[in-house]
Order: sequence, then structure tokens, then C-alpha cells
Amino acid sequence: MANIKSAKKRILVSNAKAERNKSIKSGVKTAIKKVYAAIETNDKTVAAAAFTEASSIIAKAGSKGIYHKNTTARKVSRLSAAVNKMA
Repeated sequence: MANIKSAKKRILVSNAKAERNKSIKSGVKTAIKKVYAAIETNDKTVAAAAFTEASSIIAKAGSKGIYHKNTTARKVSRLSAAVNKMA
């Protein structure tokens, strides 16, 4: 454990940020799973709605620096390709 006050604060702050990042990443994974679940049921309207929500969540995670911009682009691209493949 750290002895210096600023080091103790950094530990607390980094733990708080790690928890927040973990929560947002979990939300992204859940949104992606919802899109693939909608694709499995072959319901195009539900899949499209889930895709728009998921792409929004992914973009927010990217803008907050939780994911790299190329990672967010890749995730959205794969989801859109899967939704478009349904047609």
C-alpha cells in the first residue's frame, strides 16, 4: 500500500475509473448480444432497432476513451454487416 497521500488518492481514483470503464464495457457487450439475439430470431425491425441503440452505446464508449476509435468502428461495422446480411 502507498504511504504518500497523493499515491493513495491515485489508487482510489484509478479504482473508480476502472469500475466505470468495466460497467460501460459490460453495457457494450450486452447491446451487441441483443443485436445478435434479434438476428437469431430473424426479426429485421427488432434487429435494426437494437443495432441503432448498440451503435450509439459503442460510439459513446469510444468518445469517452474506453475503446479506441478503430475498435468502435470495427464493432459497429461488424454489427451493421450482420444486420444487413439478414435481408
